[in-house]
Amino acid sequence: MAVAVGCKTKNIEQEKNNTMKKVLFVVTSHDQLGNTGAKTGFWTEEFAAPYYALIDQGVEVTIASPLGGQPPIDPKSADPSSATEDTKRFDNDKDLLEKLKHTHKLADINQADYDAVFYPGGHGPLWDLAEDEKSIALIADFYKNNKPISFVCHAPAALKNVKIDGEFLVKGKKLTGFTNEEEEAVGLANIVPFLLENELQKNGATYSKSENWQEYAVEDGLLITGQNPASSKLVAKKLLDQLNKK
Repeated sequence: MAVAVGCKTKNIEQEKNNTMKKVLFVVTSHDQLGNTGAKTGFWTEEFAAPYYALIDQGVEVTIASPLGGQPPIDPKSADPSSATEDTKRFDNDKDLLEKLKHTHKLADINQADYDAVFYPGGHGPLWDLAEDEKSIALIADFYKNNKPISFVCHAPAALKNVKIDGEFLVKGKKLTGFTNEEEEAVGLANIVPFLLENELQKNGATYSKSENWQEYAVEDGLLITGQNPASSKLVAKKLLDQLNKK
């Protein structure tokens, strides 16, 4: 009888592992804010809020970056004025901080191993992920295989050069991202390599936005985008909803 119970428990655990959803997080490796001498990277809130929203629902998260290893964190996102319950949890999460030291290289990632991909923002992606050939190919691969692709704040910059069958992926798609006004408000409109709102529209996107710093996310089929850090959890919720339907 004990053996039978043990086998049953093992089978339940195996079934759980087989059905566990797996999401890839792709973070920037870029740490220089143009030629200002200041540092940048990914924005903590935009990583932490979706990360915990997903893992708390049993989703397995793998983290990758163009260079692998420790990705840069925007030092401004660690300012107490930017703190949330999720960032406080992040700051004290020894396991996650250790995990971040060993992000996988994008070149070693295969979309077939994951159910969806999520890109946190921060200014870093404007420089590296927007032009990174591995990232560009990976996003297209997820999309062509009917898997959700999600981005928040500056992360839609990673869509800049993604094409499907010769057309920009964003062409005709409803989406959002960090606004020109928000970029001006943080004093970086003349520092960034391009203004995200303009670039997305130039490539044919149907761009929309809310008031500065307000929660706002747009879902168009497999594409999920959020406007700013405040939108991180909403993007994660929409992503979870899509994962639960699969």
